[in-house]
Amino acid sequence: MSKRYMPKSYMPKFKMTRRAWPILAAALALGASLAHAQSAVDYPQKPIMLVVPQPAGGAADQFARPFAQVLAKRLGQPIVIENKPGANGNIAAAYVARQQASDGYTIFFGSVSTMAVNPHLYKTPGFDSFKDFQPITLTNQTPNVLIVGAATPYKTVADVVAAAKARPGTLTFGSAGNGNTMHLTGLQFETKTGTSMIHVPYKGGPAALNDVIAGQIPMMFHNLSAVLAFEKAGKVRVLAVADTHRSRLLPNVPTMAEAGAPGVVQLAWSGMLVRSGTPAPIVDRLNKEMREVLKEPAFRKSMEDQGFDVLSSTPQEFEARIKADYATMGEVIKAGNVQID
Repeated sequence: MSKRYMPKSYMPKFKMTRRAWPILAAALALGASLAHAQSAVDYPQKPIMLVVPQPAGGAADQFARPFAQVLAKRLGQPIVIENKPGANGNIAAAYVARQQASDGYTIFFGSVSTMAVNPHLYKTPGFDSFKDFQPITLTNQTPNVLIVGAATPYKTVADVVAAAKARPGTLTFGSAGNGNTMHLTGLQFETKTGTSMIHVPYKGGPAALNDVIAGQIPMMFHNLSAVLAFEKAGKVRVLAVADTHRSRLLPNVPTMAEAGAPGVVQLAWSGMLVRSGTPAPIVDRLNKEMREVLKEPAFRKSMEDQGFDVLSSTPQEFEARIKADYATMGEVIKAGNVQID
């Protein structure tokens, strides 16, 4: 009897028993696991997007672009930079967390501001630092510094403190926006020196720096890496470094403690992350290749000459750094009564 004319009574019957369900579930899980493993073996098969939460030309961009060029050579695929500034990095972070897949083809260049500060400032930042992101590696850090315009009369931190105390609430300082590390360094400075100044938030560090150079505002707290070239050109003066030790690039510039503002320490770090749920083999591959980039002598020298301290870490070490600074920054924000919304 052919299958075409087989009566229903001859058709085999399948019944899913209680014992069969675990077997089916295990088979499906194994299939998904094998699919993930295969995708990791083949990764990457297309261009990768690196999302930078600062404008082109900013301090983050200054590190991300050369890093992406070297990493692309190691991975064998182009890496396209996508600058998405705004809201202290919230726009970029939410874009990755809510609109991109967990497949390793979108990398987020996170920072202490976005990952550890913003959750304390915004009621709805659009992402969760711990639930939405998988850390890969720390990449760099740079201390914040106090800079003044070349035309200002301020030559030392003592000069700034004296001016601020002479006219409380009138001396202004700029930053890349409310709640970022530049702003928080200013709050620390006020607390430790007993001064009261006016904070002027800008849409990004480059805009604020341009106004310091042009004389529109007298000073700001900014990343050393972003101001070093302007200091060398004589357009700004660096009065102090917010670190526990002097910078080898500016050995004659004192630390904040040496300059009379003890306790003002602010290191702005950055690192690479992907969406949570990205297969572990892809995370491991990215960590391996990125750490190799960060060890390359030519790359390191180029970045260090610009004021960056080049770092690298395991995903677990990076996660621990985020959690530690999340707690520390929460205390600073609470003490300074900083509010965004």
